[in-house]
Order: sequence, then C-alpha cells, then structure tokens
Amino acid sequence: MQESVIYQSIKKDEKRAIALNFLRRGVEIDIITFSTGLSIDEVQQLQQQLNEPTQS
Repeated sequence: MQESVIYQSIKKDEKRAIALNFLRRGVEIDIITFSTGLSIDEVQQLQQQLNEPTQS
C-alpha cells in the first residue's frame, strides 16, 4: 500500500515536470492537460509559478 502511494506521488511529479517543460516551450494548456492528465487548474498553477519573479 505504501509503495502505491509513493509511486503515485512520483508519477504526479513527473507529470508536473513534463507540463513545466511544455509551458516553457509555449505549448497550449489544453494540449498539456490532454498529454499529461493534469487538470486545467494544476497546469495554470504551474504557469503562475513560471511567471513569478524569482527571488534571489
């Protein structure tokens, strides 16, 4: 059971990483949601993270 939770977490992290790469390349959100299985809200949150100025 614990392995399943860990596995699902890893898969979700991979999907987010793929979505971030798509966003960086200017891919449309609907294509990203279709390709990754992430929700529109999740992809929009990732997009906001990319648009936030980095603090140094």
